[in-house]
Amino acid sequence: MIFRQLFEPDTFTYSYLLACERTRKAIIIDSVESEADMYMELLDDLDLTLINTLETHVHADHITAAGLLRDRLGSKSIVHRDAGAICADLLVTDGVELQVGDIEIKVLHTPGHTSGCVSYVIGDRVFTGDALLINGCGRTDFQEGDAGTLYDSITKKLFSLPPDTLVFPAHDYNGKTVSTIRQEIDSNARLGAGKSKAEFITIMHNLDLPYPKYIDEALPANQACGQPGRDTLIRQG
Repeated sequence: MIFRQLFEPDTFTYSYLLACERTRKAIIIDSVESEADMYMELLDDLDLTLINTLETHVHADHITAAGLLRDRLGSKSIVHRDAGAICADLLVTDGVELQVGDIEIKVLHTPGHTSGCVSYVIGDRVFTGDALLINGCGRTDFQEGDAGTLYDSITKKLFSLPPDTLVFPAHDYNGKTVSTIRQEIDSNARLGAGKSKAEFITIMHNLDLPYPKYIDEALPANQACGQPGRDTLIRQG
């Protein structure tokens, strides 16, 4: 399998390109609009065809390139059915299995950061979006977030994966690129080392985080797959 971890420094966003070496079919997880030209150059350099763009959730900190890549390359966009983005080509649910070439993708519904968050299990790795970060997790104070729900998503679904599973999040603010399920179970600052749900909820309620910088632009844009103004645009209530 071809694998590239890509970083957008303004919003500290990781995007991931994965491709089947046999068929040259590719996917991108959590694309960023400003990086679209770079994605297309990389796909061309590697002789790959983009089949799908996958979102772990409707992002509040950057605009997805899904719609732009769909227009330019014919790729299909994938989000969870609760994400609030009916513009997507495929709305998935928990347990759905997808295949692109020889790449097998399992969808895990991991809500809590938002109601439509998913993680994607691909081989020995899991792409956790903003649900589980390296030594942290996504905030739960907007977009229908709920700390108790996020605790259950992480401890019951993600922490039940094999301990050596590689964890690739959608963001990191400290230069870290990868973790493992074992490492997060043992030492995640917010919910590792056996922290109870009550302890986690208290931690999350006391974070006092600033209002997301790009949310007023990014959220409606991402509900339209990065292309606001189309008939498919909907807004969360």
